[in-house]
Amino acid sequence: MSTHTPGTPKAVTAPDCLAAKAQGRKLVVVTAYDYPSAQLLDEAGVDILLVGDSLGMVVQGHPHSLTVTLDEMIYHTKLVARGSRRSLIVTDMPFMTYQVSPQQALENAGRIIQQGGAHAVKLEGGVRTAAAIAVITQADIPVMGHIGLTPQSIHSFGGFKVQRAEEQLLADAQAVVEAGAFAVVVEGVPAELGAKVTAAIPIPTIGIGAGKNCDGQVLVFHDLFQYGLGRRPKFVKSYAHLNQAIQQGTKAFIDEVREGKFPAEEHQYSS
Repeated sequence: MSTHTPGTPKAVTAPDCLAAKAQGRKLVVVTAYDYPSAQLLDEAGVDILLVGDSLGMVVQGHPHSLTVTLDEMIYHTKLVARGSRRSLIVTDMPFMTYQVSPQQALENAGRIIQQGGAHAVKLEGGVRTAAAIAVITQADIPVMGHIGLTPQSIHSFGGFKVQRAEEQLLADAQAVVEAGAFAVVVEGVPAELGAKVTAAIPIPTIGIGAGKNCDGQVLVFHDLFQYGLGRRPKFVKSYAHLNQAIQQGTKAFIDEVREGKFPAEEHQYSS
């Protein structure tokens, strides 16, 4: 029996994502970190809202994501969950919340679902995290994998570097599939390698700097809308320019306040 209420948007599910690959329909993923951005992206029709640990950089101002805590991820997931009606909400498991043991990974994934309101979690790594993915999926928690350039590994990589090891990437992709993941992010690899991974596995690949042949694409909210003054990676395309609009609006506000033009009569209460 369907639980979908007529007149409300049908929620996107993990099985829907698997079906999208079979149907040849590209998936659209955008990061979200708060209530208003989730509302706007959800209303626009984004398939998946990724509560990324990238918030460590674009929201908190750190040089990487390694400082982000589980409690912070749960907090931001709550905000996104309140703002979304139809998008699938996937939350990153931050550094050292799944690496110790599969049991640790399961307990922390459970917190993200139960306390945060996410529908799925995302773990970085392929072969090395397959056991954790398997335990989580066996508990009926959907998992999205993440292979290629895994940001939590920047110290071992020596920075944010394009990954070109084809054999390792394909092995990681297959390990994620066998562990039960419903999708996998492929980040920072040559386009032809992204295409090979996409053709080799039955679950959708979500590309970020992995070429156009992936089954979907993800961008960070702040990159998509040019919001914030940080450096943008090569793979980013901005579809709006909030920096310019915000700075222009701020300068206009400053001028009107200093010139006594704001608040005008219509912005004041009468006695």
